[in-house]
Amino acid sequence: MIVVGLTGSIGMGKSNAVRVLRFLGVPVYDADAEVHRIYAPGGAAVEPIARAFPGAVRDGAVDRARLSEMLRADPAAVPRLERIVHPLVRRIQERFLRSLRLRRAPIAVLDIPLLFETGGEKRCDAVIVVSAPAYIQRQRVLRRPGMSAAKLDLLLGRQTPDAEKRRRADFVVHTNRGYRETLLALRRILAKLQGANPPRQRKTHRSRGAGEK
Repeated sequence: MIVVGLTGSIGMGKSNAVRVLRFLGVPVYDADAEVHRIYAPGGAAVEPIARAFPGAVRDGAVDRARLSEMLRADPAAVPRLERIVHPLVRRIQERFLRSLRLRRAPIAVLDIPLLFETGGEKRCDAVIVVSAPAYIQRQRVLRRPGMSAAKLDLLLGRQTPDAEKRRRADFVVHTNRGYRETLLALRRILAKLQGANPPRQRKTHRSRGAGEK
């Protein structure tokens, strides 16, 4: 089974890329959705976060807004949160891949926003990065409720820069070119990957017209 990492900075169009991949019949692991589940009442992260961040849990669930405020006030606490969350989502991811291997699925996509930051690309046969010009990125993100320029800058400061992501990617999909172009680019990438049958060690793939670097 080919394991593909999908990543991109905030506001770069990763959610649309995931919708396209699912439309094309590709199983996608959504790291953000899993974080929401483990933060919900009864979730595996609730109790350890309550101990590590007093006041961040309300009504049995992690209050994401309150937790974000705590992290903005104390950026040095971010690694403490990561030590709680990353192992939990990694186990869920491993179960996802194991179930697909048992079903002999030909390809699986891991949608992980912090793929490079956590070393997740080492577990992938290829990496797709979604990208868009910085001004479009800011327009998209600043339209979100509760978002501000200061908060966006803080989030971007924790992420690998877009240029570095594109440099390290096997494929780049430019999402500012519209849904149809994203669909066509991802379809070409999938065809090339499944035709290439890559080995477990990552190789660099280039796909003209599928989003050149």
